[in-house]
Amino acid sequence: MSQPAETAEQDAGAALAADCLARARAVLPVLDAAAGRIEQERELPADVLTALHEAALFRLTLPRPLGGAELDIARISAVMETVASADASTAWCLGQAAGCAMSAAFMAAPAAAQVFGPDDAVLAWGAGAVGEARAVPGGYRVTGRWPFASGSRHATWLGGHCKVVEADGTPRRGADGRRALRTALFPRAAAEITDDWQVMGLRGTGSDSYAVEALFVEDALTLDRETASECRHAAPLYLFPTTSVYAAAFAGVALGVARALLDSLRALAGHKTPRGAPGALRDSATFHTRLAEAEAKLGAARAYVQQVLQETWREVVDAETITLEQRIAIRLATTHAIQQATAVSESAYRMAGSSAIFDDGAFERRFRDAYAVSQQVQGRATNYETVGRHLMSLEVDTLFL
Repeated sequence: MSQPAETAEQDAGAALAADCLARARAVLPVLDAAAGRIEQERELPADVLTALHEAALFRLTLPRPLGGAELDIARISAVMETVASADASTAWCLGQAAGCAMSAAFMAAPAAAQVFGPDDAVLAWGAGAVGEARAVPGGYRVTGRWPFASGSRHATWLGGHCKVVEADGTPRRGADGRRALRTALFPRAAAEITDDWQVMGLRGTGSDSYAVEALFVEDALTLDRETASECRHAAPLYLFPTTSVYAAAFAGVALGVARALLDSLRALAGHKTPRGAPGALRDSATFHTRLAEAEAKLGAARAYVQQVLQETWREVVDAETITLEQRIAIRLATTHAIQQATAVSESAYRMAGSSAIFDDGAFERRFRDAYAVSQQVQGRATNYETVGRHLMSLEVDTLFL
C-alpha cells in the first residue's frame, strides 16, 4: 500500500535533514569544475542548478509537508560552509534562498504549494522594504524597485518587501503604531530585471535589481514574515527570525571560503620556494607560526558559532520561543565568525605571495569573494555596537536581530 502524499513528503523532508551534509559534499565536484564559468557568466549555470535541485539543497528550510527539511540553523551554516569551500557564489545563493523559503511557513498551504511545489522552485528577493503595497479588493497593487536580489537569475518567483498603504494612500499601521509591512510574491516573469551586478566578488550570485509597477498580487501571496502570529506551520525553525537564519548561513559561507584558502595555502607551501628565500616555504618557521595561528583563529570562530547555534536551537525547541538574548548571541557569534574568517582569508592570501594574484589560481577569486561577504550587513562591525549596547542593558534596534 502506498503512503499518503503528506506522509511521504514528511519522510522525504526528514531524510533530507539527516543527510544534508552528504548531499552538499556530493555536489562539490560539479562546483569545482564549474567555478570559472560561474564567475565568468555571473550566474549559476544549468548543470550546477540541476545538481543543486537533484540534491534538494534549495529545500532545506521549507516545511516538511512540502518535502522540505526544516533544518536546524547549525546545520544550515555547516551546509553553506561545505558548499562555499568549492564556490562562494553558489553557497551564497543557497543561503539567500534558505531565508526566502521560510516564507512558505507563513502562507496558506495552496499558495505555498503554488510557489514552492515545483522541483525547481526558488524564491529570491532584494533588500529593504522599499516598495509600496496599496490595498485593493482581493490583494494589493505593488510598486517598487529592489536591489541585491541574489539568485534572481535562476529564481522562479521574486518577493518584494513593501510598506502597506490603504486604498486612499494612508499608511497602514500595526497595533504598536509602526508602519505595516508585507512581502509580496510574484512570478519572476512579472518583474523587469536590471543587469547591474558588476562587482568585485560573489560575481556568480547574479544579484540584480528588479522592479514592478502597480502589479496586482492576491492577498494569499503576501505575508509578514517577522510576525509570529502569521506563521501557519509549527516547527522550531520558524520561531527564528529570517535575519538569524541569514546570519548563520552567511557565517558559514565566510568560514568555507577561509577554509578553502588555508587548504590551498598548505598545498602551495608543499612545493613553493619564495624568491630570495633561504629555503622552501614548507620549511619556514615563520610560515609555520602564521599558518598555525590562522588555523587556530578559524577553528575557534567556527567552534564558537556552532556552539551558539546548537545551544540556541536546543533552547528554542524546549521553550517554543526565542528571546532577545538568544538573538543577540546569534548576532555576536555570526558577526565574529565572518570577521575572523575574513582576516584568515587575507592572511592566507598574503602568505601565498605572488602566487595568489593570478586569476587562474586558487586564491584570487576566493580572496575577492571573502571581502564581498564581509561587506554584507551580517558581517558589518557595527553589529558589535548593537551587542555591546545590549550587554550594557541599553535599548537596541531589533531590525537586524
